[in-house]
Amino acid sequence: MLTNEKNLWQILWEYDPNGLIVVDTQMNITLVNPAFCKMFNVNQTEIIGQPASIVLEDLADFQKVWEKDEVIRGKEKKYKPENQANSEADIVYVKEVIFPIRDQNLIACIMVDITYEWQRKQEMINLRNETVSKVNEVVDHQMKVVQEIAGLLGETTAETKVSLLKIIKMVNQETL
Repeated sequence: MLTNEKNLWQILWEYDPNGLIVVDTQMNITLVNPAFCKMFNVNQTEIIGQPASIVLEDLADFQKVWEKDEVIRGKEKKYKPENQANSEADIVYVKEVIFPIRDQNLIACIMVDITYEWQRKQEMINLRNETVSKVNEVVDHQMKVVQEIAGLLGETTAETKVSLLKIIKMVNQETL
């Protein structure tokens, strides 16, 4: 049964859609799964044994987890994969769970790719900002039109008053 369990764990490791990385206490990569390789556009055999900093620029959370023997859950981070073009579309947004494996002197990290959700959130923020801008433009235009109408009403009211005063003056002169 132990062999079947081990095979099951290997299958889960290979097929897990989340990026999985394990580093040693010197922050060298000891294991990554295919999802991690795809997420960061790296080759598994080339990065095993390499410093994790070549892929994950900032390892402060890994060091904190090891030093304080704690777990970091749900921290959102963004990464710029090294082999990607230089554009905002290439940034990977993840939610991380980092935990120590003390008896093996290892630190593991599960990375849930939230890039799609983050991009949708940014699109909604952009849409909201554009909508607010358009509403402000419409209100400004309406205020301008109202001011023009008020100006025209003021002019015609003044002209009417001048005409009425002339008529009153003429009527008063006739009655005298």
